[in-house]
Amino acid sequence: MPFTRIPVFPRKSAIVLVLALVGCAVGPNYKRPDTAIPASYKEAPEGWKVAQPSDRVDRGNWWAIYNDPQLNDLETRLNASNQTIAQYAAAYRQARALVSEARAAYFPTLGLSATGSRARSSSRSSSSVSSGGAIGNSYDLSLDASWEPDLWGTVSRTVGAQRAGEQSAAADLANARLSAQGTLAQTYFQLRSLDAQQKLLDDTVAAYQRTLQLTQNQYAQGTAARSDVIQAQTQLQSAQASAIDNGVARAQYEHAIAVLVGEPASTFSIASSPLDATPPEVPLQLPSAILERRPDIASAERKAAQANEQIGVAIAAFFPTLTLSATGGFQSSVFSQLLTAPSRFWTLGPDIAATIFDGGLRAAQTEAARASYDSAVATYRQTVLTAFQDVEDNLASQRILANEIGIQEQAVASAQQALVIVTNQYKSGTVGFINVLTAQTTAFLAEQKLANIAGERMVSSVGLIKALGGGWDTAQMEQETGSAAAPDAAAPVPASGVAAKGSSAALNPAQSSSTVAAVNGGTAKE
Repeated sequence: MPFTRIPVFPRKSAIVLVLALVGCAVGPNYKRPDTAIPASYKEAPEGWKVAQPSDRVDRGNWWAIYNDPQLNDLETRLNASNQTIAQYAAAYRQARALVSEARAAYFPTLGLSATGSRARSSSRSSSSVSSGGAIGNSYDLSLDASWEPDLWGTVSRTVGAQRAGEQSAAADLANARLSAQGTLAQTYFQLRSLDAQQKLLDDTVAAYQRTLQLTQNQYAQGTAARSDVIQAQTQLQSAQASAIDNGVARAQYEHAIAVLVGEPASTFSIASSPLDATPPEVPLQLPSAILERRPDIASAERKAAQANEQIGVAIAAFFPTLTLSATGGFQSSVFSQLLTAPSRFWTLGPDIAATIFDGGLRAAQTEAARASYDSAVATYRQTVLTAFQDVEDNLASQRILANEIGIQEQAVASAQQALVIVTNQYKSGTVGFINVLTAQTTAFLAEQKLANIAGERMVSSVGLIKALGGGWDTAQMEQETGSAAAPDAAAPVPASGVAAKGSSAALNPAQSSSTVAAVNGGTAKE
């Protein structure tokens, strides 16, 4: 049969067609799910607004705003040794490796093999009946290559899904870090609140001891009854028991901090120091940019993007696959002649495969992928709603506790004044000892409540910072919301969602009003 030359034009057309099909991804393109975003917070002071997402900006050392060296040291130790953070860091490295694994499918696979064997054929074979079986050698050296063009976007969708998973893992790492930092700060302030209450209890025990001595003196002089002495003893002993019991809760908070900073509770301790801090001033015009600051929202949104890519992967399974393969090498029964021209061999050809019937498997997989995406979208929207609730809760807590602490301070002053008057009246014999007990109890409870409110206020302050996704450095916030000059366009933005490490200066409440106004007037572009 005469050799027929294939025309050049059809061959070039086929190549162009294959290249055009490569990268043609099927399935829906991702668009960030819509969410209900309020224009402002109900519980916030006038001037706050909601900005647009930019979750990759590093928040810096937001805890430095409290100006507490002990807290700064603990947070530094937490960042270096917290095991939950280490777990999420490992998960992020794994997700980053999965991106490289998926991207490898873009390239052909090459394989090199070399074999050598010596065998004796059966004497029953027709070719060796007379010789009683033949012994021969076989040597083979070959190079195999195969490549599956990404005709329907299976590889690109898989890479996109893994990249979104990597970004979600980066956001999970940031969220774990922020959560651990916030938990440490809240636990630390709770411990300091117990130290303040311990000082109050110690002072109360000392005051009750003086009262007991006064009552005993009055009893010795015959101006007080024995029951007054017993009541004074009972009150003193109850206060002493409360002072001892306070140490149980403090020890538990101290042990919790030890775990957070990655140290054994048995070798960790924090010296007692009563709480004397107040929450930092929150600038009224601080943009409450919740979507651009909270890593848990970023993680949920990236998971939705990852689920969307999986829909395309499932749809691509309905289309045929094309595999281009080639094999070449040397084959000979004589080793010295293996690498000679007559020993060469090669094969080249495409392989097209398509599934005709699978009992509804691919349709079910596609429907499952769509349901998974819908679930991820619902999770994202729920995360946003929960985040806004978190901010509202802490804003309301800060506002209400600030008002309550002012009134409670007045109540403490009134109770102490009343105690002084009643004690003097008891010394002069114009009132009974029961009046002294009542006044002392009222004064103690008022001071105890004031200490509790002060601790709750600090814990709520940290909760507000966590709810907003980190600290509130004004200059940084201006850049995030577009109020100040845009950052250098040449500066790379990490595709993984991990921000570069840095520090953020604490907000000075006395900053100029022009700077604060710039934050309020800024706009953000998505």
